Amino acid sequence: RQRLMLKRLQEQLLEPRDAASLAVFRFFFGAILSLSAVRFLWNGWVERFYVRPTFFFKYWGFEWVEVLPEPWMTVAFVAMAVLAAFVAVGFLYRVSIVALFLVFTYVELIDVTNYLNHYYLVSLLAFLMCFLPLHRAYSVDAWLRPDRFAPVVPAWMLYLMRFQIGVVYFYAGIAKLQPDWLLHAQPLGIWLAARSETPLIGALLTLPAMPYIMSWAGFLNDTLVVPFLLWKKTRPYAFATVAFFHFCTHLLFVIGVFPFLMVSGATLFFDADWPRKLLARVRGTTKRATSAAASVREGAATSRWSPVAATLVVAYCVLQVATPLRAHLYPGDVLWHEQGMRYSWRVMVREKNGSIRYRLRWRDADREVQVLPSQYLTSHQEREMSGQPDMILQLAQRIADDFEARGHENVEVRVDALVSLNGRRAAPMIDPEVDLAHEPDTVAVMPWIAPSPPGDPLPAVQSGRAVVAASERNTR
Repeated sequence: RQRLMLKRLQEQLLEPRDAASLAVFRFFFGAILSLSAVRFLWNGWVERFYVRPTFFFKYWGFEWVEVLPEPWMTVAFVAMAVLAAFVAVGFLYRVSIVALFLVFTYVELIDVTNYLNHYYLVSLLAFLMCFLPLHRAYSVDAWLRPDRFAPVVPAWMLYLMRFQIGVVYFYAGIAKLQPDWLLHAQPLGIWLAARSETPLIGALLTLPAMPYIMSWAGFLNDTLVVPFLLWKKTRPYAFATVAFFHFCTHLLFVIGVFPFLMVSGATLFFDADWPRKLLARVRGTTKRATSAAASVREGAATSRWSPVAATLVVAYCVLQVATPLRAHLYPGDVLWHEQGMRYSWRVMVREKNGSIRYRLRWRDADREVQVLPSQYLTSHQEREMSGQPDMILQLAQRIADDFEARGHENVEVRVDALVSLNGRRAAPMIDPEVDLAHEPDTVAVMPWIAPSPPGDPLPAVQSGRAVVAASERNTR
């Protein structure tokens, strides 16, 4: 019986599906990234984030990644724009998507302060696309090489892409299942208070109930959208909700390409031939745009399920499910200590503001020197670093190395870090008596991180009256 079930599962996974929807997603994905790279160049962000800084925060395990000197960082973004455009139209697709994945991921590994959830998602999707033949239909490659045209793909390829989008929504919803978001409407209460001058809707955003309405709407959208997209009867309404929700987030929070990426990803949940049907409807004919039955049969006949490929796909899916769960291995509130925060899809659930001051001491001298982060960081880096302990640690060790290079020996670095989480009163985040210069940067529990402050954040209504402006949101 188990063999029969496995055989049926294999048949379902290998069942041919129209390649149209994946081809459309390929176009959206490439176009979004190409425009994003051009936007970076146009706004001078390459200089701001990769040229101007003199110190870069490293990802654990990727300390070896170094920034390129100018003009090579600009060249990297030009290359991204071109490669992404090639991916969009399906030109030299295999080479373009692999190169795009490598260049994009390299750029994002240069500095932790540039981490965004949707950049991580872009790297994952690009990685998957390296192994999927998304250029065999509706592409320049297929036009140049008709013998390689394939109007169908195995169903598992479509399911894998849906899975990746679904993981984001699932964990984003779970992350909002907590008191700050649902009971206190934070941090939306803080952010909406800073949007009171938004044209047309500014007065609406200041209504006491609005943060609560939007908090619950965000929670329900993230937790229910995937099941509703999978169910054919509710799919059109779910997609309309996704589009409206992400339009609102783009309008209010200016969070870069994330809304466009997620709306594009939601199209993968429609029937695989939806672009053909839409095109036929636009042309005013009821004739279904076609993949010939012979091509479908051929696709079914030639599809094979390699045990190695199956193992790798299953391992990838297990890794994507397990990675966000690692935050639960650490005691305390992950929004406070940040261990396990990255790669866990906790999207827009915390607002942290910090005041950081380093104190240098010498073991053989009774004196102390104060150092401010602004002496080493740009304003963007300082803002991102001030609420994240691992980056506070990295800067402490950079300061110690700097002073030792000047001839100072036996340097000890302590830090006074007062941090506010979601509107709470600022509290010490780091034990001020610990010498961070000699603490390891590790994935293990960091005992020098102080416990999260007790108590609830200010209710959204009170914070809305008290907050004049919120911290600048990342606009990239």
